[in-house]
Amino acid sequence: MTAIYNPNAPKKSANLSINSDLLQQAKELKINLSKSLEEALAEKIIEQKERMWLSENQSAIDDYNQRVQKLGVFSNGLRRF
Repeated sequence: MTAIYNPNAPKKSANLSINSDLLQQAKELKINLSKSLEEALAEKIIEQKERMWLSENQSAIDDYNQRVQKLGVFSNGLRRF
């Protein structure tokens, strides 16, 4: 899988507000907050970029699907199933 961000980029401090109960439980379970946030952000970024790509390309996808529905795909005569 291709990295969506540079894992070697320097760390930068950020002020965050978090539910106190979640923070307490995370501390008790020794969950690395920075790593967890980075992983969650990476997932959100991937999801958002996928939504953006789909939105930007929806017209072409619809056109292609209509063409296939009307004309079929190039391999229709070649398939044996």
